[in-house]
Amino acid sequence: MTTFKVVSPVDQSVYLERPFARATEIDAVLNKAAKAELAWRKVPLKQRQEILARAVDGFVRHGEQIAEEITWQMGRPVKQSPGEVRGFAERARYMIDIAPQGLAPIHPEPKPGFTRFIQREALGIVAVIAPWNYPYLTSVNAVVPALMAGNVVILKHSHQTPLCAERYAQIFEEAGLPPGVFQFLHLRHEDTERLIADRRIAFVCFTGSVAGGHAVRRALAERFVGMGLELGGKDPAYVRADADLAPAIENLVDGSFFNSGQSCCGVERIYVHADVYARFVDGFVDLTNVYRLGNPFDATTTLGPMVRASAADAVRAQIAEAVAQGAQALIDPKRFASDAAGTAYMAPQVLVNVSHRMRVMTEESFGPVVGIMKVHSDAEATALMNDSHYGLTASIWSRDLEAALQLGHQLATGTVYLNRCDYLDPALAWTGVKDSGVGCTLSPIGYEQLTRPKSFHFRTN
Repeated sequence: MTTFKVVSPVDQSVYLERPFARATEIDAVLNKAAKAELAWRKVPLKQRQEILARAVDGFVRHGEQIAEEITWQMGRPVKQSPGEVRGFAERARYMIDIAPQGLAPIHPEPKPGFTRFIQREALGIVAVIAPWNYPYLTSVNAVVPALMAGNVVILKHSHQTPLCAERYAQIFEEAGLPPGVFQFLHLRHEDTERLIADRRIAFVCFTGSVAGGHAVRRALAERFVGMGLELGGKDPAYVRADADLAPAIENLVDGSFFNSGQSCCGVERIYVHADVYARFVDGFVDLTNVYRLGNPFDATTTLGPMVRASAADAVRAQIAEAVAQGAQALIDPKRFASDAAGTAYMAPQVLVNVSHRMRVMTEESFGPVVGIMKVHSDAEATALMNDSHYGLTASIWSRDLEAALQLGHQLATGTVYLNRCDYLDPALAWTGVKDSGVGCTLSPIGYEQLTRPKSFHFRTN
C-alpha cells in the first residue's frame, strides 16, 4: 500500500500519514456515488436544507479542533484559524438559505393554451478538487451548493490538508446525510486525472494553479461536461490621491500578508498616486515591521510559516531577482528572528522601485511580498492593473464613489472592491477572468453551473 505523509510547516514533524486509494476503491466510490445520486436528487429541497444546516452546526461545534488541525497542516497562526470556521459557516448557511431562489423554476410570460417553464436539474456526480491554503473556504464554495442542488460529491483534497476531507465526511454523517452522497478520496495526481475523466463524473470544480487548470481541461478533453476553475491571481490595489490613508494602509498590509500571503485574492501589487506615495510607503513599512513571525501556536504570532520551505525559497528567489533588477527592499529580515533561509519561516517584504519587467509584479508570488509602484493618474493605474495574465480581484482606495465606479468598469477582473480587499461576500458572484479561471461560485448565480436547465413545453388545449 502506497502512502503519503503530511509534514507540518510548524516544526517539520510528520503530522499524519494516509494511504492513497487503490483503483478498486476509486471504482467502488464512483459506483456508490452513482447509486446514491438517484435517490438524493429526489429528496425534497427543504429536507436537503435541514440536513446540511445540521452539518454546518456540527462543523461549528467542532470548530476549535478544526482550527487547530488547520494550523498543524498548513501553518496559519492558531488565533487566525477560527476565522476559517466562521467563514465556512457564513458561506454554507448563505448558500443553503438561498437555494430555493437559486434553484427555482423559471416561468416565462403566460401563453394561452400552454404550460411552459424551465426547471433546474442536478448534474449527477460532482468532483471537487480543493487546495491547502484555505482548505474549507475554497471547498465549501462547491461542496455545499452542489449537494443542495441534488448532486452527490466526491472530494479530493490537497495532500497537505487531508484531514479536511475526513472532517467533511464525519460531520455529514453526524448530520444524517445518506451514505454515498458525500465521499472523499486521497489520490495521486494521475489517479485524480483518471477520476475526473471517468464517464460517471458530471462536473469538476477545481481550485489551484493555472497548470492544474490546464490538466483538468486535458483530462476532460474527450468529454462534454462542465468545469469550474478558480486559478488564483496577481491582485492589484490602487490608492488614489484622495484615499483615506490610515485605513488603506491597515487593510492593504493585512491583505498582502495575511496567511503569509498564500491567498488567491491576496494583494500582490499596489499602485499609489504620486501625491500620497511617500506617506503611504512610510506607513506601510511601519505597520509591516510590527508583525511578529514565529510559531503559529504562540498567541503573539501574526505571521506563521509558509506551507513548506521550498515555497518560501521560491518567494525569496523572486525577491532576490527583483533586487538584482533594481528594486529596493524596505524590510530588514533580521527584524524577524524566526526568518531563516531554507525554512518555511519567511519575513514579510515590501519592494519599491519595481516595474512590470520584474516577475514579482507579473507572476503570482503566493507569499509575503508586495511591490509598490508610484503612478500619476487614474489612466496609468488602470493600465498597470490590467497588465496581467490574471483577473480575480482588484481594489480601489478612494473617497470618490463615482470615480471608483468608472474605474471599476474599466478593470478586467472578477470582483472590484472599494476601500476593502481580500474578502468574499457569499451574496456576490465569485469569479475571475483570463488565467484566473472560468465559472462562478457563490450567490444565486453559483447554482447555475451546478445544474442543467430542462425546458417543459406542454400544450394544454
